[in-house]
Amino acid sequence: MNAPISPASPASPADTLRTALAGLLDGLPPKQAAQAVDRLIANYRGRTPTDAPILRDRADVAAYAAYRMPATFEAVRSALDALADAAPEGWAPGSHVDVGGGTGAATWAVASTWPGERPVTVLDWAEPALALGRELAGAEPRLKAARWQRSRIGASLAIESTDLVTVSYVLGELTDADRASVVEAAAGAATQAVVIIEPGTPDGYTRIMEARERLIAAGYRIAAPCPHSAACPIEPGTDWCHFSARVSRSSLHRQVKGGSLAYEDEKFSYVAAVRFDPAPPPSRVVRRPQIRKGQVLLDLCGAEEELRRETVTKRHGPLYRAARDADWGDAWPPRSEE
Repeated sequence: MNAPISPASPASPADTLRTALAGLLDGLPPKQAAQAVDRLIANYRGRTPTDAPILRDRADVAAYAAYRMPATFEAVRSALDALADAAPEGWAPGSHVDVGGGTGAATWAVASTWPGERPVTVLDWAEPALALGRELAGAEPRLKAARWQRSRIGASLAIESTDLVTVSYVLGELTDADRASVVEAAAGAATQAVVIIEPGTPDGYTRIMEARERLIAAGYRIAAPCPHSAACPIEPGTDWCHFSARVSRSSLHRQVKGGSLAYEDEKFSYVAAVRFDPAPPPSRVVRRPQIRKGQVLLDLCGAEEELRRETVTKRHGPLYRAARDADWGDAWPPRSEE
């Protein structure tokens, strides 16, 4: 008698997204995709805010999704993982609004972080991006009921009350006044948490620090990455706080972006702020650990509101083994070692 066939495990949102993106550029001439990517890179790396959508048509959106969605997904998921670690056990957002969500990378990251379905709304001013985001979301059961709503992202932004608001890679496209309005709208709408992600550049970090101050002024507590809600200990202009997420690159992704490596590292800055009492870690690793013979050097931001370097050696036993496994952005010490 043949053994019964076990049902296949459902694919993770990350795998489903990767599959959905794999056929995205079918039929789009490689030269056209490459030109769209080049223009998008110039826009996203520029310093001039825009009050018009960067994504103009289907070709732009397809190129954007291939160029940015995997990296945005991993950066947002890293930030959400840190939020989940600092939240009470069993906490999960019951609803989610993604501001300036474009093709919806953050909604996929939320689905990957917390199981189950929830009401989801994606707000963006580019109709082609919303249309493609809706199309991609059809492949993920937890996102099929998501609403894709055209909305100007600026001073007139209105956000319905929701547990979680995400704003990823948006603030750099806005004027100073619109940036402040968007953060204030997010703070007013979220009943539980706001997570904001920006590129891991000095300018991106500056925007995150401005948003962080506004969220604290609105009564929020910082859950991540900071172990406290006090002022950042980094002296302005001397350094910036950012982290890195490893991004697997498909053959299509490599073709669109150029290069041959199977991965890339996405640098990002973020803040996760909450209305409940978070349990942030005592410290967070804020630089890539330096592993040397018999010791590991960890650069940490601690709850005592200062940056410090900690040297962990073999004589520390299990803590040394944990330090060798520690990564940039991790909590320190690990929960099991506290």
